[in-house]
Amino acid sequence: MVWRTARQLDGALAGRVLTRTDFRVPRFAAADLTGQAVTGAISRGKHLLIRTGGGQSIHSHLKMDGSWRIRKGGGPAPRDFRVRVFLANDEWQAVGSLLSMVEILPTSEEDRLVGHLGPDLLGPDWDVAEAVRRLAQDPARPAGAAILDQRNLAGIGNVYKCEVLFLRGINPWRPVGEISDLEALARLSRRLLEANKNRSGHITTGNLRRGATHYVYGRRGLPCRRCGTPIRFDDGSSGDLQERITYWCPSCQPA
Repeated sequence: MVWRTARQLDGALAGRVLTRTDFRVPRFAAADLTGQAVTGAISRGKHLLIRTGGGQSIHSHLKMDGSWRIRKGGGPAPRDFRVRVFLANDEWQAVGSLLSMVEILPTSEEDRLVGHLGPDLLGPDWDVAEAVRRLAQDPARPAGAAILDQRNLAGIGNVYKCEVLFLRGINPWRPVGEISDLEALARLSRRLLEANKNRSGHITTGNLRRGATHYVYGRRGLPCRRCGTPIRFDDGSSGDLQERITYWCPSCQPA
């Protein structure tokens, strides 16, 4: 979703001069980038960066509820209280709603926000060997927490965590050091994200025709698509998997 959003922002803003900017967050409420040309919009893991020719970057993070919407230009700025950023040029408007993070910073300082991230699963910096090295640094860490850590793999989310581990037959609480083929885990993560990068949702089964979009995610109590065992669910309250909900098959992914 983030990769796709960056492509949409780039298509609407890149190469065009901003005719209006409105930042509805206290820290940057007085900021005005009007008159600056946008040079591009990129994703870095789950972060979005909109760069201008004036050497400024608009950083945002969607988290769970945020979104950017592109619409034809010419109309007034929305009054919706959920809007955090409004950008406009002569042709298009970009509306950022419920963004969990908004910051304007010099483009030269982007590493302060994203420099800690691991290889980007959908980026030009993807390096499977580096991803494996980072995953293996803490061999006692549960696999579910390790692959969600953006310092290891940038861009993977909770849906893919559950689905990738199922497809590899790995229990989410299995220590990383006990996984024999971390490279296969990293490569599958990239392959699933690549297959879905232009979609608005996730399809990990390749069986959209029958509505079978996921193997385990969101299927609590339903039969496993492989073995028929009821899918298990953990609400993340223990905190050992980054406080994220987890779905798994106890038969296909034994402890």
